[in-house]
Amino acid sequence: MVSAPPTQPVPRRVADPRLRRVLKDDAHKLTAVGGLAALSLDALSSVAYGPEAIVLALIAGGVGAVAFTLPVAIAISVLLIVLVFSYRQVIAVHPEGGGSYAVAKKDLGRGASLLAAASLVVDYVLTVAVSLAAGAASLASAFPALAPHLLSITLIGLAILTVLNLIGISESAKVLMLPTFVFIVCILAVIVFGLSHPTPVAVIGKDLGPIEPVSALGIILVLKAFAAGCSSLTGVEAIANGVPAFKTPAIKRAQHTEVALGILLGVMLIGLSILIKAHHVVPRGDVTILAQLSAAAFGTGIPFYITNVTVALILGFAANTSFGGLPVLMSLLAKDDRMPHLFALRAEKPVYRYGVAALAAFAAVILIASGADTHRLLPLFAIGVFIGFTISQAGLVKHWFCARTPGWHWKAALNGFGAALSAIAMVVFFSSKFTEGAWLLVIVIPLLILLFGRTENYYQGVKRELELDELPTLTPNPPDQTPLVIVPIDDINKRTVQLLEAALHLGGEVVPVTISRTDQKAHAMTKRWDQWNPGLELVVLPTAHRSLVTPLVEYVKKRQSDGRQVTVLITEIKTKRRWHQILHNQTGIVLTANLIDRTDAIVANYPYRMN
Repeated sequence: MVSAPPTQPVPRRVADPRLRRVLKDDAHKLTAVGGLAALSLDALSSVAYGPEAIVLALIAGGVGAVAFTLPVAIAISVLLIVLVFSYRQVIAVHPEGGGSYAVAKKDLGRGASLLAAASLVVDYVLTVAVSLAAGAASLASAFPALAPHLLSITLIGLAILTVLNLIGISESAKVLMLPTFVFIVCILAVIVFGLSHPTPVAVIGKDLGPIEPVSALGIILVLKAFAAGCSSLTGVEAIANGVPAFKTPAIKRAQHTEVALGILLGVMLIGLSILIKAHHVVPRGDVTILAQLSAAAFGTGIPFYITNVTVALILGFAANTSFGGLPVLMSLLAKDDRMPHLFALRAEKPVYRYGVAALAAFAAVILIASGADTHRLLPLFAIGVFIGFTISQAGLVKHWFCARTPGWHWKAALNGFGAALSAIAMVVFFSSKFTEGAWLLVIVIPLLILLFGRTENYYQGVKRELELDELPTLTPNPPDQTPLVIVPIDDINKRTVQLLEAALHLGGEVVPVTISRTDQKAHAMTKRWDQWNPGLELVVLPTAHRSLVTPLVEYVKKRQSDGRQVTVLITEIKTKRRWHQILHNQTGIVLTANLIDRTDAIVANYPYRMN
């Protein structure tokens, strides 16, 4: 007897993990590095306008007040540390994603969760608009000929990002990895080379002359600078919102990405603020603060242009953060019955395409309405995310008080401190920007809350209407009432034969029906039918107004009048190439829609596939 050769074990190091990843859709999800590129560009790119926002706020107190840029940046970095540790906890407690929305829903109740969701939606949409507009403006600063075409540039950038994310977030992350790496290297190089020069290598921009103080340097001005600089923190929550987009183990990968983001952002923010103080940088005409710092570090040679073009690209790509976060948030809202359920549907790759399309549409409307003007968008920007910060911190405070896990006192204190800082920044930012356009949020956010609430109420009403009090006994058709299958036809051909054969297989009485616009066509159809003689009686329905719909609907209603079950079997041609489909009339679609709306018949579609 010959024994069978021993079975070779499956190599676990390669085969098993790949199989598990495929089964879990991991093949198209993010690594930690990919997550930094796909979900963190909003926060990282904010160093292009965050330090500048601090300087522009402080300059109201005079040139000397700009020296407070570094202390303000340090305070913002403290808040950044608090937020990073907080969102690491959010990721661990809520791996399903959702960020402040998930925290509020679990720990603070319905009202807070709706407020968090509305503020996040606003922030994500504005992130796309602001990032693309700022990127276009930076690009136009390097190439002045593009200045008249800012709106077109932003819309083209929006279209590119939309296509990338419809293909799949993993693919978009791969595209963004190289620009992200170059951007980080450029900013760090600006800091290192800038600190190595005691005086600027070059000074660019027009001198605006003596800058007179228009406000006293006090706590209010410093708070305004702090709130303005906190725009650098937008996007910190996106990783927590997009945890489901990471490869397994998603929690660890997302937490590592959050920490990496915090370290990079903190180093760049403080480093640039040190340079602002060291080189006495103040606003100058037609150039950004970051452009001045890069000129001070490199001069106006090739590294200067590489840095500023990279900044322009990254500002545009920063919009990708929203494409990674908002569709996931919208899917969670849909699963909670607070948005239409189609937003919870995914394509073959793990992409919420309806969410991506909705985000692109809203961002396009805002860009067109604002003319892609960054200054018109900034007053609305960042307030939504501060609301989310405050809610998520407060929710975690309650979570730790309820859970009382080891070390909960310190965790609750940390989150309480973060909630207080976020709330202060939110109030100061909102009050200082109210007359500049922030008042719109007083309208938009309540409208979104109303929309979410009304949608939830509708779905609850649907559930109540469909709910069974008790399981009923099914009653079959009476023996003397066989089911009736009505088959609309317009000719005698292969499609007709297949359709009638399918109807006969359904059982019951089969009635072929044709709708004739003229007596001549009715006579010709009847003559051909009699020649064929399939054993079924053809019913001819005349139409006085050349309408195919009304005669069929009235006939179906008539046959239903005795309580009989009626099924209408409608054929539709399915072409091999999609563009061929438009060459056929859509009669089947029209008949189906009208029969469903105007009768109680069962409507079934039979596809006839063309080769």
